[in-house]
Amino acid sequence: MRKKVFFICVHNSARSQMAESFLNHLADNRFEAYSAGLEPGALNPIVVEVMDEVGIDISRNKTKGINEFLGNGQSFDYVITVCDEASAQKCPTFPGRARKLHWSFPDPASFTGTHAEKLNKVRVIRDQIRTKIEEWLEKFNVDRD
Repeated sequence: MRKKVFFICVHNSARSQMAESFLNHLADNRFEAYSAGLEPGALNPIVVEVMDEVGIDISRNKTKGINEFLGNGQSFDYVITVCDEASAQKCPTFPGRARKLHWSFPDPASFTGTHAEKLNKVRVIRDQIRTKIEEWLEKFNVDRD
C-alpha cells in the first residue's frame, strides 16, 4: 500500500508543488503525494519553468487550499510543511495522526531581480527540494530513477 504524503505551504504556488511533483516522480509509486496551501495563490510561472528544465511538467497543476483536504475523510501518513522559517508562524498545520515534519525552504515569491536572477534562485530551491526528497526516500529504501 502506498504511503500518502501531504505537502503544505502558505500559497501552494511553488515549494509544495515542487515537493509533490518530485515525490510522485521519484518514489516509484510507493508514495502518493498531494499539496495545498493555507491561502492558495497562482502557480508561480518561474517554478513551472524550472521544473520543466528537469523534465517535470507542472504547467497544468492547480493550486489547492488546505480546506479541500480537511473534512473530506482523507488521511495521510506524513504531513510535511515546506514554509521558510520566517513564515513558519503562517505555515498551516494539519490535524490527524499523520507524522508531521517541517522542511524549511525560502519562498520563491519573495525573490527579486531580473527574470534570469529569479530563475537562478528558484533553481537552487528546486534542487534543494529534490535533494531533500531523495534523502528522505533513502530512509525507506525506495529505488529512484
